[in-house]
Amino acid sequence: MMTLLVGTNRPGSNTRKVARHVEEIYAQLKVPVRVLDLAELPADIFSPSSYAEKPKSFAPFADAVLQSSGLHVVTPEYNGSVPGVLKYFIDMLKFPESFERRPVCFVGVAAGVWGALRPVEQLQMIFGYRNALIYPERVFIPGVGDQLDDAGRLKDAELVGRLRKQATGFVDFVEKLKGVKLRGA
Repeated sequence: MMTLLVGTNRPGSNTRKVARHVEEIYAQLKVPVRVLDLAELPADIFSPSSYAEKPKSFAPFADAVLQSSGLHVVTPEYNGSVPGVLKYFIDMLKFPESFERRPVCFVGVAAGVWGALRPVEQLQMIFGYRNALIYPERVFIPGVGDQLDDAGRLKDAELVGRLRKQATGFVDFVEKLKGVKLRGA
């Protein structure tokens, strides 16, 4: 199973709208996907005591990462970096097994012209440090507000095609690296 990580807890975020497209693409590929939306993180994870002992309410999030064959991260750019909640989420996960040899790929979403290049590169460094297997084909979505229609759907068919190409390639990458069959599983 794939895990799709929505890298912000901002309500109604453009990141979640883009992630919905990725989720639909996996459904079309007949690949089961679990969505982890950081907007649904339990409030008690933010207690300072969570560093020493994770609350039970965090277990479904941690388990989703541990049980995933691959992790597809959709991240916005906040002030030239990843959202603090995404970095905190990563910090709360078990070390080293959460990312050790786990395939990961990235989509960057930003209001600016670079489409979250900086946060994606920062995440590649973090995940690389944690010995994840980085899928090299990234998708960047600059000017995301202009890319979405009033219903929150991507308007550009070529951009949706790039997301589809990325997801298809990532499924192949995961199946080869992990020796699993994801399509129709």
